[in-house]
Amino acid sequence: MVETIVSTKRKAKSEKRKVIQPLRLSEIEKKKLARIKTGISEFDRVLGGGVVPGSVVLLAGEPGIGKSTLLTQILAQLGGLYVSGEESPEQVKIRTRRLKVKEENFLILPETNVEAVISTIEQLPNLTIVVIDSIQTMTTEELTGTAGSIGQVRESANKLLKFAKRTKTPIFLIGHITKAGAIAGPKVLEHLVDVVLYLEGDKSQQFRILRAYKNRFGATDEVGVFEMKDLGMTAIEDPSQLFLSRRAKNVPGSVIVPILAGIRPVLVEIQALVIPTSLVVPRRVASGISFQRLQLLSAVLQKRCQLPLGKFDVYLNVAGGIRVDEPAADLGICLAIVSSLKDRTVNQEAVFIGEVGLLGEIRSVGQLGKRINEAKKLGFKEAITPEKYHSLGGVIKKLW
Repeated sequence: MVETIVSTKRKAKSEKRKVIQPLRLSEIEKKKLARIKTGISEFDRVLGGGVVPGSVVLLAGEPGIGKSTLLTQILAQLGGLYVSGEESPEQVKIRTRRLKVKEENFLILPETNVEAVISTIEQLPNLTIVVIDSIQTMTTEELTGTAGSIGQVRESANKLLKFAKRTKTPIFLIGHITKAGAIAGPKVLEHLVDVVLYLEGDKSQQFRILRAYKNRFGATDEVGVFEMKDLGMTAIEDPSQLFLSRRAKNVPGSVIVPILAGIRPVLVEIQALVIPTSLVVPRRVASGISFQRLQLLSAVLQKRCQLPLGKFDVYLNVAGGIRVDEPAADLGICLAIVSSLKDRTVNQEAVFIGEVGLLGEIRSVGQLGKRINEAKKLGFKEAITPEKYHSLGGVIKKLW
């Protein structure tokens, strides 16, 4: 049951409806969007070049991932209003002191009533942006439901959206992620707002990935990489260099794979550890890679390459805490497992690119040239690709 607002006003049946003249598309002039730079390059990249005036942006992520920290840094840089529905002004003050950001143009409003928030914003001139932390705490006087209910979240977001379009004030909404991985509250929030951003990452690691799942003013294939430090979120201009900076040399089980983070190639290290098992059913443990993918590739290695993986536990990890979901990393995963099993290192100056099929064949992947160019830029001299090798067994024989 969802509580909704019902209008009590009735229009006369005899009232004539207003006729609106449609516009001819060829006669509409193209206007360039005037964007506001946030001062954080990776954030601007994901938005498509900056914040569009009047846009409503939903930033979602797990609790503690860094949503409030990131928007606090942006608001302190641009100047604006921070509507705190979850924290007291003293708690926000503690965070700004820890981040050592500018506090001159940082306004705080501890309020959860959306009508009161809008009335306050209208009385404050020269606001660059408004941050609502969080949309689940906002309520409207027109409904009786509690904060966080579907009706309250939807109507509160709708009122903020209308205000943003009318006044050209950018509004950022912070939304929480449920255990199932969806935005807490109604799914309709994603349809209401202009931009939906997800902040992802392992809270035990320092890296964070910002992805755009919806963007009315730009592409959704850009990804921003951040590092969480004591002074807040720091944009990473060259993530490949950072992910490989602590790589151990000449150690079995380590393979470098170029993946695509949006449209940008990033080199990551895949690590494997294969040890004899004492269990009837051997362990398969994956961190940063799908468990189902690890099981599938282990079965291919055992069947097509005659490797006795049924007697070994396999542990797989992507260094740095980044998550790898694309099949282009299959070849690197397989060779990391074989390297650890045979206790022999792979070529330290080579990268491995390719999708592995159930028949043991190596399939081509997209953006191959872009991946290879990124590897060359970082000093790698060879790329093992589907263009050179057509079967997984052929690559293993060539390397060992």
